[in-house]
Amino acid sequence: MRIIKLDDRSMKHILTDMLKRDPNHYDEYSETVQKIVADVKQRGDEALLEYTRRFDGAELDASCIQVTQDEIHEAIKGVEPGLLEVMKRSMDNIRRYHEKQRCNSWFDSKPDGTILGQKVTALERVGVYVPGGKAAYPSSVLMNIIPAEVAGVRQIVMVTPPDREGRVNPVTLAAACLAGATKVYKAGGAQAVAALAFGTESIPKVNKIVGPGNIFVALAKKAVYGHVSIDSIAGPSEILVIADETANPRYAAADLLSQAEHDELACAILVTTSSRLAETVAREVEEFLKVLPRSEIMKKSLERYGYILVVDSMEKAIEAANSIAPEHLEILTENPFEVMTKIQNAGAIFMGEYSSEPLGDYFAGPNHILPTNGTAKFFSPLGVDDFIKKSSIIYYSREALGKAHQDIERFAESEYLTAHANSIRVRFEGQEEKQ
Repeated sequence: MRIIKLDDRSMKHILTDMLKRDPNHYDEYSETVQKIVADVKQRGDEALLEYTRRFDGAELDASCIQVTQDEIHEAIKGVEPGLLEVMKRSMDNIRRYHEKQRCNSWFDSKPDGTILGQKVTALERVGVYVPGGKAAYPSSVLMNIIPAEVAGVRQIVMVTPPDREGRVNPVTLAAACLAGATKVYKAGGAQAVAALAFGTESIPKVNKIVGPGNIFVALAKKAVYGHVSIDSIAGPSEILVIADETANPRYAAADLLSQAEHDELACAILVTTSSRLAETVAREVEEFLKVLPRSEIMKKSLERYGYILVVDSMEKAIEAANSIAPEHLEILTENPFEVMTKIQNAGAIFMGEYSSEPLGDYFAGPNHILPTNGTAKFFSPLGVDDFIKKSSIIYYSREALGKAHQDIERFAESEYLTAHANSIRVRFEGQEEKQ
């Protein structure tokens, strides 16, 4: 990994480099995605099944696009029992964490007859996209479905690409069943996102689409936003580690590589106050690359988006982290809690040498679907709030409105909205004469 003395110029270069990974910059794919979305919107199942044949190589029809209960039971039987138990323990942690995020409706009444409040309602139906292809991601299944279930969503519709035989990975199906998916469909890519957004003869239209995917999935979510809500436009994974001279360099190197192995666009950055630690971590990374199976992916990721940044002070390290706003932030310092209080921008913060990033990916409970590409400056992790909506409640008695009606009329007339003012005034017609 390249070691750089951080200054304003190199910081600007790194931020520019990272932004090249943003899905919004992949315009060459946008036209293709738009055509797929429009086609599925117009032709429904017919288009969806054609794209499934073309991209996934699976010959499906409307009679078998939905995963059956028999397929789910068969999948569960095929999963190693020990892994099922691990998933159940992970689910318990995820559910307990997200149950603390629940918020309730509230009402505030006053003696003059005013009642104000907020009604919290779960979304009726949400769509969950789960990547397929060569790998299975049961952890993403749990992280998407459980917050929706905790929020009270009644229908959770999952889509995931099938293999060439038209089957869904058994581990993915087992996780979906355990977490509480209502229906599972064999569909992936931009065509599946379009099906969820607009509905087809087989797949129902949803209110919101969540879940990670490749560039085509990300751009399709962007294309349908407004017709439905989405969680975010997810970019490649990233990790930033803040470390001082007390950090274990082997741990830091291992943690950087835990994200670099995702894909060639993943980003791994160490920011440290110690030049000695920087050099040791770089050597540890090279040693790990000799033995870890996905070393070719990691090498390409580190060549393009891997940095070891040396800074003069912990304040500079914190400033760099807040500028980058990483998806995952690890703090390997003598007093990680003190550093944490100064972090403004990060998707998830891991503190101490025994809180490495994969703990959050699989087991601790907080959601691993996090803002990327600097969007942690204004976005939050996926959570229960993503699956609810809020309605304002307003009730005024005649007495309460009587005290305020002249103020409202004056305000409306100042904006030349006379019908607004009249809507209030008619309720008190003749009152002045009686007085």
